[in-house]
Amino acid sequence: MIDIPNVPRILIEADLAPLQGTRFQPTGFPDLGAATYRTPDGRSMLLVESAQSVANRLESVCWDDANNDLAAPIAGLSYIQVRQKDTVLTNSILEAHRINSPYILEGKDRTFFLRLKEELGSLEKGPVDLPTLARVLARYDVGSLLHGVFLAKSDLAGGRLRLPRSVSGFIEAEGVGTAASGGVKNDRVDPSGDTAKGFGNVPFHREEFTAAAIRAFFSVDLSQIRAYRLGDDAVRLLTVLAIWKIRSFLDRGLRLRTACDLECRSITVKRPDGWTLPTLSELETELPVLIASAAKAGLFATPAVTVVRYSE
Repeated sequence: MIDIPNVPRILIEADLAPLQGTRFQPTGFPDLGAATYRTPDGRSMLLVESAQSVANRLESVCWDDANNDLAAPIAGLSYIQVRQKDTVLTNSILEAHRINSPYILEGKDRTFFLRLKEELGSLEKGPVDLPTLARVLARYDVGSLLHGVFLAKSDLAGGRLRLPRSVSGFIEAEGVGTAASGGVKNDRVDPSGDTAKGFGNVPFHREEFTAAAIRAFFSVDLSQIRAYRLGDDAVRLLTVLAIWKIRSFLDRGLRLRTACDLECRSITVKRPDGWTLPTLSELETELPVLIASAAKAGLFATPAVTVVRYSE
């Protein structure tokens, strides 16, 4: 059985490097481009992957694109599937705003929305009771308890229902330098064609980066998970699931972009001191047992996949 430390948070760092060559492409932001900055002592830094992006990537490891289903080790977790007629449109794991997705709450079929409103009815007035909110969210989308949620609909307790992330991460690079390059989109038929319509030769600028070090940082907030008051078994499930997401991302999910394919060189647990991060094999052995136990205890809806119809 995996040892779950009795500490407020688990802090993990991982040393990364480009899988091939020395250059990599960071995330970009509208009207900003790459997020470069300097530390107070003058070190040149670069945000490779934001907390928002890492949250999405930690969710993406849960989904098996080849089989269009949950990854095998976490089969049986609760989530919401959105259908349009007879086609699966999306789900709460892949949606950027999870259960607050407009495809879930703004569809023509209001059945699920009304059910959610009824089950959260006790939170309409007064302080939001965190365990009640967590219990309802776990029933339909247990990942919300790890990745956070903001139910911004005014019809749901005045838009006050939110949970912060209890697992989070980001990637930054230190000692960065710019690798400027470029190219041309060639039109071999008409090089002088109208570029506004996609014709002609189009030169372009490209900016990549090098770095002395690339590090990924992760935090698992055990205090927040315990504050849900869902019981020891649920705490263990959520903690093991959070660590599995981190392990899976570092082992399998570091192809962030075409020009940003990284590998994990080493992993260090910063807190608690002396605790060893479980292996992927250990995590994937225990997860099915924990999920089955949670389902038997009624933590998830029955069936665990709740179907919402966006339109008929």
